[in-house]
Amino acid sequence: MSTNTVTLFLALLTLGTMATLAAALAVTALGGAVPRLAATRAAIVEAVAAQANQLSLLAAFVAVAGSLYLSEIANFIPCRLCWFQRTMMYPLLPLLAVAAIRRDQRVGLYAIPIALIGIAISAYHILIERFPELESGACDPTNPCSLKWVERFGFVTIPTMAATAFAFIIAVQVAQLRASGGRSTIDQESST
Repeated sequence: MSTNTVTLFLALLTLGTMATLAAALAVTALGGAVPRLAATRAAIVEAVAAQANQLSLLAAFVAVAGSLYLSEIANFIPCRLCWFQRTMMYPLLPLLAVAAIRRDQRVGLYAIPIALIGIAISAYHILIERFPELESGACDPTNPCSLKWVERFGFVTIPTMAATAFAFIIAVQVAQLRASGGRSTIDQESST
C-alpha cells in the first residue's frame, strides 16, 4: 500500500472524526436548550459511554499505528513536537487496553489529562505549521517542526490527525465519566 493511500485514509478518518465530534458537540450544546434534543443527547451519551474504552482504544491504536507507519515505513522523520505528541499517545494504548479488558469506567480520570497535554502539544504544533516564524528554535533546523510531511484537504496535517485523536479520546471518556457518575464497573462488581 502506498504512502499516498495511507495518508489519504488517515486524513479521511480525521475528517470523519471531526464531523462526528462537531455533531456530538452541537447536539450536546443544543440538548440543554432544545427540549426535543435532550433525549437525543442522553441516548448519544449512553451509547458512547457503553463503548467508550473500546472506541478510545481504537483511536489510540490507529494513531500509534499511523505514526509508526509514517516514520518507519514512509520514512517521515518525526520532529521534536511529533515526539512529544507520541509520548502522550503511546501510553494511552496500553492504558486503554487494560481499561477495556477490565471494563474500567474511570480510566478517563487518567486518560483525559494525558490526552489534554497531547492536544495542547498538537495545537502548538499546528500553530507552528501555519506560522513558521513562531518557531522558537526548539526544533532541529534540519528537521523543523514547521515542515508539513502531509497536508490533505488544505489543512489536515499529521499534528491535526493527532489532535483529532486526542479530542476524540477526551470526548468519549468524558461521556463515560458522566454516564457512570465516576463509578467503575470494577467497583460495582466488588460491591455485589
